[in-house]
Amino acid sequence: MKAAPESAPVLVGQSPRMCEIRRLIEKLGRSRSPVLVAGETGVGKEVVARAIHHAGPGGPFVPIECAALNKALMESELFGHVRGAFTGAHANKAGLLDLAEGGTAFFDEVGEVPPDMQVKLLRVLQDKRIRPVGALTWREANFRIIAATNRDLALEVERGAFRRDLYYRLNVVTLRLPPLRERKDDIPLLARHFLACVGGDRELAPEVLAAMLSYDWPGNIRELENCIARMAAINSGPVFHTGDLPTGLQSHLLARQPPAPAAAAGAAPESAPAVVSLEEVEKRTILDALAYTRGDRLKAARLLHIGRTTLYRKLKQYGME
Repeated sequence: MKAAPESAPVLVGQSPRMCEIRRLIEKLGRSRSPVLVAGETGVGKEVVARAIHHAGPGGPFVPIECAALNKALMESELFGHVRGAFTGAHANKAGLLDLAEGGTAFFDEVGEVPPDMQVKLLRVLQDKRIRPVGALTWREANFRIIAATNRDLALEVERGAFRRDLYYRLNVVTLRLPPLRERKDDIPLLARHFLACVGGDRELAPEVLAAMLSYDWPGNIRELENCIARMAAINSGPVFHTGDLPTGLQSHLLARQPPAPAAAAGAAPESAPAVVSLEEVEKRTILDALAYTRGDRLKAARLLHIGRTTLYRKLKQYGME
């Protein structure tokens, strides 16, 4: 029975950079040239690679986790082997590049490929032919290669850790994905997307979204996705609050709080911890939203998921008109 075709990947975001990336994906889908997708860990390199593949003529999409491949068996994993090629090779075996025939081979973290395999991969890209381990003949190879890396491969080339000729073979077109801290406009859309994925008609309290907008997300989109999943795991209610946030964001919020005033000389030490009032939290959240929208009250109200009238009433209440 033939497998159902894979649905198109979802690229969430309307920031200028994401709109530009979508346009590039459409163009690259019509080409067979190698593409190098660069960016930090967690920015969605495989999602973009799948989108490029999906915009093309089709065929299989075969992800190859370069860092996870057994170094001793990497050649067999990629190119396959024939029976008797080595101890334990009891039958012919197709390689991952055979499975990508007519489609796309996606080399994830290609910078992890060791030097001896870089030479053999370069030969495949140059000659468009594959020779399984132990075979005496070559066979034609017809697949597109998309590679991804979180390293600066140009710097790796200068250090001698990555072959210059292979770098230029892979780097016909480079697509650089921005980290989440450079596209914070997309955080509300991404959060709603991941909320829909966990199900249950959940939503974020305004102060949670404000915290997310003020955080730099070192783990990028993957960290945001894990954050939503974590909140869903510990809170079965319809609204997520700051107490549901993971440790990283909790620490971030604590670091943003102003230091407590020093106790007066001779005063008895306070036994209770400093607590910020709900009014103060709400006021700071509104100020953060207004700062983020550069004073645009309508956008700030939308960001906070409250009505414009409610925002005006809060501004008047706190003397921030």
